[in-house]
Amino acid sequence: MPELPEVQSVVDTLCMKKIPGRRITGASVYWGKTIADMEPVDFCKKIKGRTIRQIIRRGKYIVFDLSGGLTLMIHLRMTGRLNWEFRDRPRNKHEHVILNVGATDTLRFQDTRKFGRIWLTGEPEKILDRLGPEPLEESFTIRRFLTMLHTTNRQIKPLLLDQRFLAGLGNIYVDEALWESGLHPQRISSSLTRHEVKALHRAIPHVLHKGLKNLGTSLGTGKSNFYLPGNRPGRNAEELNVFRRTGLACPRCRSIIARIVVAQRSSHICPTCQKKQP
Repeated sequence: MPELPEVQSVVDTLCMKKIPGRRITGASVYWGKTIADMEPVDFCKKIKGRTIRQIIRRGKYIVFDLSGGLTLMIHLRMTGRLNWEFRDRPRNKHEHVILNVGATDTLRFQDTRKFGRIWLTGEPEKILDRLGPEPLEESFTIRRFLTMLHTTNRQIKPLLLDQRFLAGLGNIYVDEALWESGLHPQRISSSLTRHEVKALHRAIPHVLHKGLKNLGTSLGTGKSNFYLPGNRPGRNAEELNVFRRTGLACPRCRSIIARIVVAQRSSHICPTCQKKQP
């Protein structure tokens, strides 16, 4: 699933293509379930004629601020991606929603496994306000993080994956941050010392900034893999330390990286660097 660096890289790419300021001249929906909380015919009617004023990210959501008080929100889920194409290019079978932008261009939502969702709403806060703080904002301080961790008693891996706790993290960057900070994914949040919280607070932005610098993580070449608009893969897979490196040597201590399951999620750890007990 695309995480904060991948989603932000998509937003940055769309903005570089100067899409904000352009007008949506029409829409087509080929898989109705992609549109959440609205009939596809109503979606097509309501979005036509709207100007895209701004594109931002909140958590894992791509958020389009539209004219007329509406907001378009896209969640890529497992295999979603956005394609920016000329209108005369034939639609591929996995492109489920197509927005006509101006006279010649289209923004196409492609989703091989059909888990992604699109919302068109006048009340985006009903969804976005449920999300936790952004880990790259200045308001995400060590003191705030310490309070967040010590007021709950959950395993640290599933807690960091909970979008209501902290927005934007997924399996890749949680595994990387926990390795960076030397924490086992089954450690209980309230048991972390101030030193350990400080290390994790430092590790989370570090791995996210690295992912952003590399335009996200693409883990293969299949159609369901992450690609930026323009069909460019992310480069961050080459710099991962533990994620999907089972059986390889830990870059820090040369122990063999192991794969375990934590709260039904695959997790990758160094058994030497990340002790289960402090």
